[in-house]
Amino acid sequence: MILVSDKAHVRTITLNRPDAMNAFNGALFDALTEGLLEAGEDSNVRVVVLTGKGKAFSTGLDLSEVGKDMEPPKHGVPGLFRTLVDFPKPLLLAINGFAVGFGATAIGFADISFMARSAKLRTPFTSMGVVAEGASSFTFPRIVGPQWANWILQSSSWLASEDCEKAGLVFKVLEDDALLEETERHAHIIAANSPTALKRNKDLIMGPIREKYREAIEKEGLVYEELMGGPENMEAINAFLEKRDPDFSSIGRR
Repeated sequence: MILVSDKAHVRTITLNRPDAMNAFNGALFDALTEGLLEAGEDSNVRVVVLTGKGKAFSTGLDLSEVGKDMEPPKHGVPGLFRTLVDFPKPLLLAINGFAVGFGATAIGFADISFMARSAKLRTPFTSMGVVAEGASSFTFPRIVGPQWANWILQSSSWLASEDCEKAGLVFKVLEDDALLEETERHAHIIAANSPTALKRNKDLIMGPIREKYREAIEKEGLVYEELMGGPENMEAINAFLEKRDPDFSSIGRR
């Protein structure tokens, strides 16, 4: 589910479900959580780079498995979110392709994000009849300001990499074939510094707002659970499976 490689104190974790556009199922949630926990504990790892294999960074939740009788994951969504909130080391994203849902809101957990020029981003929550997740109702306004955050989270529209850079959602847009190399180059610059100072620095930056992350995740989860399986969400899921646009025109009048 993930690929792991180490070089000079930098660990690169690659989401490895390319045939599913790196969509998250229970197994991938668990694999990434375990990978991050191991990286956090490994004293040889000072910086982590997260990227995806294939055409997508991640297209979010694997809707093809929604409602199926699957084995419950060990960590699942809550475990991954907790691990990201508490992750003690610098985390860099190399967004190599489509970034949808959690593939997009993961930016809020990263310390620095890079994006391939051809990559696109979308938070499709309102089009799916649900609400923002991954603490993005807190992180996105903080990162890009309320105007951009409202557009990104309310419109469910695609954003080109240039718009993501303009909004400040990502640090740099890079040519596709240079994305991972350049992201790792920046990671090595960071990793060359004092490992103790890096961890303490991250704690100073994240410490005052970690509880804000947790509060946002909890509140988002309650509303998400309330709306999940409701008429608007089911219309959106059926539309997705039938490869058509959802039609909410009559639902709001019921």
